[in-house]
Amino acid sequence: MIKLFEPHISNEEVKSVTSVLKSKFWASGSGINNVKKFENEFRRYTKSKQCIAVNSGSAALQLALSLFNVKNKEVIVPSLTFVSSVSSIVHNKGKPVFVDINSSNLCIDLHDLERKISKKTAAIIYVDFAGMTSNISEIRKIAQINHIPVIEDAAHSAGATYNGDKIGQHNDAVCFSFHPVKNLAMPTGGAICLNGKNSISQTKLLHSLRWCGISDRIGYNYDVNSLGWNYYMNEISAAIGLVQLKKLEKIKKIRKNIAKRYSKEIEIKNKMPFSKDCSYHFYWIRVKNRNKFMKKMLENGIETGIHYKPVHKMSYFQNGTKLLITEKIGDEIVTIPTHPNLSKTNIDKIINTINKLYKKYCI
Repeated sequence: MIKLFEPHISNEEVKSVTSVLKSKFWASGSGINNVKKFENEFRRYTKSKQCIAVNSGSAALQLALSLFNVKNKEVIVPSLTFVSSVSSIVHNKGKPVFVDINSSNLCIDLHDLERKISKKTAAIIYVDFAGMTSNISEIRKIAQINHIPVIEDAAHSAGATYNGDKIGQHNDAVCFSFHPVKNLAMPTGGAICLNGKNSISQTKLLHSLRWCGISDRIGYNYDVNSLGWNYYMNEISAAIGLVQLKKLEKIKKIRKNIAKRYSKEIEIKNKMPFSKDCSYHFYWIRVKNRNKFMKKMLENGIETGIHYKPVHKMSYFQNGTKLLITEKIGDEIVTIPTHPNLSKTNIDKIINTINKLYKKYCI
């Protein structure tokens, strides 16, 4: 079976985990201090001002949004995303305002973004869908005109670039996920990169919020100035992350080469475009007879996925919003493997099977 996602690991990761286990210091802030090392290395890699490591992309989004006063205010967000992009708003007592996407790259639609901004808008969250970066310059221009902070959901885009510059350095807050299926894989993990004028004070606050609100600790003495969460990254995840970070450019190159073949050889009109800036967390195609297509792909030994069911169509978040492009793509999108463990034979099989099944079932 060709898996949709699969982490790329070697003996280096095994050795790093063994070293932490033998140290008997597994929690953040103790022992060999891998978490701090990872924060420093990832900050250097992204060229961001500050970096705070946490235990998931969901935690990163929730903490980042807590920096901006969104209570009883609106936050603009795409619907074609993982639910955490939206639930982070609700956890911070804000109101999600769903925005449509561009059909060519499935990133946020700038015209709809401008239409949805109101006096109640407190923040914009946009998503680097599948690792494809949005038009950051235009988003920032819109945000600056309206004096609105921007949070970039970069859960798919570790290693991606915008005009040659690494993702992580462009917006007020940039949130990463290091789930085992991601380009930079850990058992659990995430990070927030900060770049605003208040990034130093914001970092101090987030260090407290990710550890139950504890602050000003000296030895066994500490204070709690605000409510927080248990969101810190553990030493085992950070140790793996340090190894994965060294490989990230190599992994990105492999994924891009796979995507380049898909974009040239898959005989489907509606498919993910090729971009030198994209990290290709996955590759998407659009088919009309999706259920049958995916069933036949599985019968041929190829696992596929759906990313995502639009959040505004889910029971908890339904509010009458209509997003024509998002809803159409939500009914047609199929994601296919791009992980670096794929062999040339695997890739040939994926391309040939898609072309054969598409002609038979989906035209």
